[in-house]
Amino acid sequence: MTDLPATCEPTEFNKPTQSGRGLRDAVSGFARELADHRWPVIGLFVLTVAVYFPVASFDFLNWDDTWYIVRNDLIKSWHPVNLYRIATEPVARNFAPLTIGTFLVEHTLWGMWPGGYHVTNLLLHGINAILVFLLLRQLTSNDWVAWTAAALFALHPVQVETVAWVSSRKTLLSATFMLASLICWLKTDRTSRDEGWGILWLILALLSKAAAVVVPPIVVAYDVFIARKKPAESIPRQVVPMFLCVMLILVTMSAQTTIVGGVRSHIGNSKLWIIAIDSTLLWRYVAMLIWPVNLNVLYDPPTEGIALLIAASLISWGAIMGFAWKVRERFPWLAFGVATWLLLLFPVLNFFPITTLMNDRYLYLPCVPFFALAVGGASQLLHKLRGRSASASTALATILSTALLAVAAWSTLGYLPVWKEPLLLWHHARQETPSLTVVHIQWAITLESLGHTEQAQAALETALAETDPDEGDRRRIQEMMDRLAPSSTRGDSVGGTGKGEANFPFDSLTNIKTGKR
Repeated sequence: MTDLPATCEPTEFNKPTQSGRGLRDAVSGFARELADHRWPVIGLFVLTVAVYFPVASFDFLNWDDTWYIVRNDLIKSWHPVNLYRIATEPVARNFAPLTIGTFLVEHTLWGMWPGGYHVTNLLLHGINAILVFLLLRQLTSNDWVAWTAAALFALHPVQVETVAWVSSRKTLLSATFMLASLICWLKTDRTSRDEGWGILWLILALLSKAAAVVVPPIVVAYDVFIARKKPAESIPRQVVPMFLCVMLILVTMSAQTTIVGGVRSHIGNSKLWIIAIDSTLLWRYVAMLIWPVNLNVLYDPPTEGIALLIAASLISWGAIMGFAWKVRERFPWLAFGVATWLLLLFPVLNFFPITTLMNDRYLYLPCVPFFALAVGGASQLLHKLRGRSASASTALATILSTALLAVAAWSTLGYLPVWKEPLLLWHHARQETPSLTVVHIQWAITLESLGHTEQAQAALETALAETDPDEGDRRRIQEMMDRLAPSSTRGDSVGGTGKGEANFPFDSLTNIKTGKR
């Protein structure tokens, strides 16, 4: 195993007078680590920026961007009251002061120009790709496995939502600090200085997004499966990190006192029901990573009439976890990879209620152990073939990885335009998930903002007639229809189509791909 990147090497804590030198040593050590692998790092970053650069011309979306940026007065002034509120109050039912702080800085730099915010997201994604490479290289000591898995992480079309949606900044920023923290923690011979830096990065991750609470259990899993430590030895080292995570969870739960927007039909179901549905969603996530087609901003996974699917999913996941546990001594990386995959997904599996059952962005970091296991397994297979023909196996690895990355990049370029503006996003969503009431509501909001009030009202009528809105959505639809009523005559607003499409240039939208370029 390679040495830990020197980002985790401050001076000893019992020498406070040398703390400045320790920070300088850490920075210079990290710079040396990058310099030693400058070509893989540069290639990975350039490739990521090249594929996602179109986001620089994208607009804000009327899907949380409104509350985080457009109508968020907290980011429009450095007044002490604003700074205090950013540090202490939730925004859009999320406590993420560091994330909101980045929006404050950006508003100061470029005001309401969307391109600046999108470029920041892109740069963070590029940085995260580098950190994934450094982390996997540290864990595997295999440059090819680390770089290929990191490139798949960077270029896979399932990442489009996270990169192209400004409001997903919290996912990107939290991932940056989570990866930095894991680089410090995940080593067999870590020191107290490494753990100190790991805690610092964890704090920053928690202040960016609550999902960072999974870092301590991931570290315990590493200690048990890879470092071969006993739980009684590992868990006490996580007391401080776990305490910080519990505090953040309490703050976040106090902020989420209401459940609005999104898809809410699953809210209120029992935990056993959630586990049953989650078992099917886990396989859908696997399928999305293997064959990423029909990607969308929102999904409507089946939750009824799928008893056989649930049974098969529960049995198969139980078998996978049982097998990973049984062979943990022989294949510790398999056990650790499966544990990490499940832990990274745990915050979004609705054990703590959230307003969507599944999203692309939920796979942002969970795809890392998936790709690492897949590429690592392929590497082991090629290693066996190398005994017969080293040059042939190397050529095969190069060809396969290049082809795979080319397909991923091409698919991402095909799906990116969907996220360019609200009109394209919700037109695409109506095609993919017409059963969701919220999709029609957002489509109506988009049409209204463009001045197409008749079509907006027709879209609301379609939502009432062709979907199953709950009480909250019905109230919201009625409020919008009352607001729109003076601007149009309800009886003849849609030219008899009933689809909200009269007199609207939809032909210009038909060339947008769905992740199948």
